[in-house]
Amino acid sequence: MTFASGPASSAQSNEHSVSPAPGPARPLWHSTDLPRPLAASTSTRVLAVVGLIVLSLVVLIVLAYLGVALGGVVVVVCGILALIPLGFVLGAVFWIDRWEPEPAAARWFALLWGAGAAVVIALLVDLGTQVSHYLDGTPPPSEFFQSVLQAPLVEESAKGLGVLILFLVLKRTFDGPVDGVVYAALVAGGFAFVENIIYFGGALAEGGGAGLASTFFLRGLLSPFAHVMFTSCTGLALGLAARKPGALRAASHLVVGLAAAVLLHALWNSAAYIADDFLGYYVVVQLPLFALAVVLIVALRRSETRLTRLRLQEYATAGWLSAHDVTLLATPAGRRGALAWARTKQTGAVSVMKRYIRDATRLAYARQQIVSGRYREQAMRDERLLLAAVTADRAALIALR
Repeated sequence: MTFASGPASSAQSNEHSVSPAPGPARPLWHSTDLPRPLAASTSTRVLAVVGLIVLSLVVLIVLAYLGVALGGVVVVVCGILALIPLGFVLGAVFWIDRWEPEPAAARWFALLWGAGAAVVIALLVDLGTQVSHYLDGTPPPSEFFQSVLQAPLVEESAKGLGVLILFLVLKRTFDGPVDGVVYAALVAGGFAFVENIIYFGGALAEGGGAGLASTFFLRGLLSPFAHVMFTSCTGLALGLAARKPGALRAASHLVVGLAAAVLLHALWNSAAYIADDFLGYYVVVQLPLFALAVVLIVALRRSETRLTRLRLQEYATAGWLSAHDVTLLATPAGRRGALAWARTKQTGAVSVMKRYIRDATRLAYARQQIVSGRYREQAMRDERLLLAAVTADRAALIALR
């Protein structure tokens, strides 16, 4: 593993050209001394903390409500079981999000929204429907209507609202489909966690240990990603909308994504009514849909890699990076090799290498915003700061040779 210290070449000028490097990348400052691009303001940080605290309290209220309805011991036992499918979801999310990780606060917001706010919205709508029919003296909706029509529409809208909030608040860092899928998966994982407690508790009350085991097998092992697959349609649609500016574009994408989420959710819930053999229905319908979702996620991750390489290559052409740097920063194998090399060096080399990879990836995405015209002025400011940071990171690594 080596680092070339000089610029590669100059870029030809065009509408979105990168300015040529001013010379060998050997700054005298350290990258942590620079103003950090995309850094949140103090007011934004305060709002984020307040939001997380409020959502945490909502989750506690939901769990307390379940404790009253099901019993404290039942909620604890079922909550522990519900952590298993949630663990599957979180593991998948961390794998998907590994290339360009989202802010920790945003990920926590998504998870807490699903487990708290989305659940409360669904419960309040259900309660409002029941009260409305009681006051009108009309019979409540049929079980089929509630399960196949009402629940998918209400639940996907409640979960999608959380993804939409993140889309609007994180306008400049909500970069594309992968970001949308990550946030949607976390919202869905939180929602499914609470829903699983409810279903596990009901199964335990009605069928004892055998009923609980059967429900856990169905929801915890066969379909831990069901809600994730539904809500990811909304996240994917908003992520595609994030690639181009325009409120109308975002609204149209949201409607299409939400409709797809509701449709998939309704298809899943209808299994009890249209299929005599659930396992057969699962193998013939749901398993292929899940396989298709996995293929799509893998393709999206590869597109992230290609985009990073494409944009960083422009900086290599302009002399800011070498071709070797691009391979190191924009390929999974290159990153693994770079971190392995850093582990052989002095203490702190790994953290510098991780910062170099992170800053370079953010630089590539800032470049993509400039090219696409999305928040271009802010992205150009971020580009200047990130180029300084990447140059400083690179110089620090060259000094370790």
